[in-house]
Amino acid sequence: MAKQKSGSTNSPPKSWEKRLNGTPNRLMVDFVESLNIDKRLYKYDIAGSIAHAQMLTKRKMLTKSEFSKIKRGLLKIEREIADGRFKFDATYEDIHMAIEAALVKKIGSTAKKLHTGRSRNDQVATDLRLWLRDAADVLKSKIDVLQKALVTQAAKYTNDVMPAYTHLQRAQPIVVASYLLSFVEQLERDFIRLGNCQCLADISPLGAGAIAGSTLPLDRKFTAKELGFSDIAYNSIDAVGDRDFCAEFIFDCALIAVHLSRLAEDLIIFNSNEFGFVRIADSFCTSSSMMPQKRNADAVELIRGKTGRVFGALMAMLTVLKGLPTGYNRDLQEDKTHIFTAADTTSQCLDMAAAVVAHTTFDTKRIAAGIDAGFLDATSLAEYLVGKGIPFREAHGIVGRLVAQCEKQNQKLSDLNLTAFQKYSPAIKKDVYRFLGASNVAAKYVTEGAAGPKQATLQIAYWKKQLSKR
Repeated sequence: MAKQKSGSTNSPPKSWEKRLNGTPNRLMVDFVESLNIDKRLYKYDIAGSIAHAQMLTKRKMLTKSEFSKIKRGLLKIEREIADGRFKFDATYEDIHMAIEAALVKKIGSTAKKLHTGRSRNDQVATDLRLWLRDAADVLKSKIDVLQKALVTQAAKYTNDVMPAYTHLQRAQPIVVASYLLSFVEQLERDFIRLGNCQCLADISPLGAGAIAGSTLPLDRKFTAKELGFSDIAYNSIDAVGDRDFCAEFIFDCALIAVHLSRLAEDLIIFNSNEFGFVRIADSFCTSSSMMPQKRNADAVELIRGKTGRVFGALMAMLTVLKGLPTGYNRDLQEDKTHIFTAADTTSQCLDMAAAVVAHTTFDTKRIAAGIDAGFLDATSLAEYLVGKGIPFREAHGIVGRLVAQCEKQNQKLSDLNLTAFQKYSPAIKKDVYRFLGASNVAAKYVTEGAAGPKQATLQIAYWKKQLSKR
């Protein structure tokens, strides 16, 4: 086994290095760096630095000339990073120090004034809140695309009936449109949750410093306004240690993943030969290296599988937070790994789900051919009896016995003649047949939000109007 080398490095000095004897061990340098992860925060770090420098100028701690130099230098660094010309050196530990070191090289000692009244603790907390604000907007836009794809598909199937399932057993008839619109509702809650998370994150920690604020006359509300925050964090201790907004964001991603996974599970089942309800386009399927007949719905299987990544990120984030003493602790460096993982995975899955939905068709003829299996009209028959004055519990028992009898004779309820019906209840009349058969039942739904063609048509119009406002 190779012996681990110890001792000093030839790396650039750390911002804190003069406090310690000697230079950091190479193993330590590699262990504490986060630049490979947090470099994606660069534009937020630069925006925060410009706002901070502008505030220092307002408070006469920088001259206007110094501010101009700092701003020009930072904007040049931002362009270099965006263009891929910036060399990231992990020995600078994190994005904050990498940018500051680059700024010193560009404009000299003036750059060393930028960190006045600021700590990396409030700096990274600010960066994360700015990042999250944008990340939530990206996810909301992708939710919107998926919702529109579902509404577009629903409009094609307002009169096509399919079975709805409870306990994965046939329950009642619904129109395909209502089934698709059920996911639009779930996604709308996700959209709202992300907006709520943005509101919770919309406060500025900048100026809280390391933990206790500063003896310098910083104008925290000025920087908050420059960065588009609605307010400041009013307790400096909590400001630097708070990562509730990170946990909340990942939780929101986890629920999005839950909803996408449930949609994926349905499509996997419905796409199987046993069901044959849908056909996912070949461009979103794979085949087998051994079995030439296979059409595997791998896209939706992976959506279902990637849910685990987001759940893992949530549990990891909560675990990081659950035992921390008050204030900033280096454990919080791990937060970025988990929020980035959650955001990236959720974003990718939303894109794929929207594409799959847009390229999936329902085999309405095959569904219709077997729609009356499973006594989907049993509840409708019980409600018919209620309309004849029979208490629901009695009606439930009558229909239960009728279903049991039909099963023995391999019949559907609609196969029974009136005499057979009246053996179980004389209240049943010839009009009963208008309440039997899946299509008849779906057409008779009257409650608001029910899964019939009339309600689906109204819901589609509602969602088209709502989504057009965004």
